[in-house]
Amino acid sequence: MAVIHRTTLKPTKLELLAPWLPTQPWYAGAEGQRPELDRTGGFRLDDPAGEVGIEFMVVTDTSGPEPVSYHVPLTYRGAPLPGAEHALIGTTEHGVLGDRWVYDGAHDPVVAAQLYALLLGEAEPQMQSLSDTPDPSVTARFTGQRDAAGPTVTSVTDAPHGTDITLTTASGSGPLILRVQRVLGPGEESGTEARGEVTADAPRPDGNPARAVFVTALAQP
Repeated sequence: MAVIHRTTLKPTKLELLAPWLPTQPWYAGAEGQRPELDRTGGFRLDDPAGEVGIEFMVVTDTSGPEPVSYHVPLTYRGAPLPGAEHALIGTTEHGVLGDRWVYDGAHDPVVAAQLYALLLGEAEPQMQSLSDTPDPSVTARFTGQRDAAGPTVTSVTDAPHGTDITLTTASGSGPLILRVQRVLGPGEESGTEARGEVTADAPRPDGNPARAVFVTALAQP
């Protein structure tokens, strides 16, 4: 289980995200306007190898006329991830662990593997800010065939609708797309074509409780 350290980060996660968010194709804010961010939700998954921190963070930008909530999967590593320079959000100094490389988790293969395990019910979501504490508010369902060998990431595509992680499986059931929803809206549904989804709490900016789809599993057309 991941241990949550009560310590400092320099720069903080929000300080790293503020200049990075406007560079993404799914960013909904005005061009040239710097986001004003608050952390408003999320959860964690454990890396079975115990090497990579995995967090699914919700941040709300209040800089525009209407608040917008974004879903940003993050990974924290003790060394650079080879070949992932394009997904590096920045580096930060952790008060206990030292230098950490922070990545857009949608481009990190550890996140893809653990999302697949979560859909299958083989990974247990954890509270965002508490060590060794399951988060029962996170739910997952999947109606596809399990791939015994595990999936392989073949592509990751960022687009205005979000980020698509394409997985190839050995089961013969065809490629699977994990669509990471980036702009969260309460009450959204995945649609009848979805083979599965991950749903979690995503409180509205006014503080009222709400649910949102964080990830949708789709068969590749």
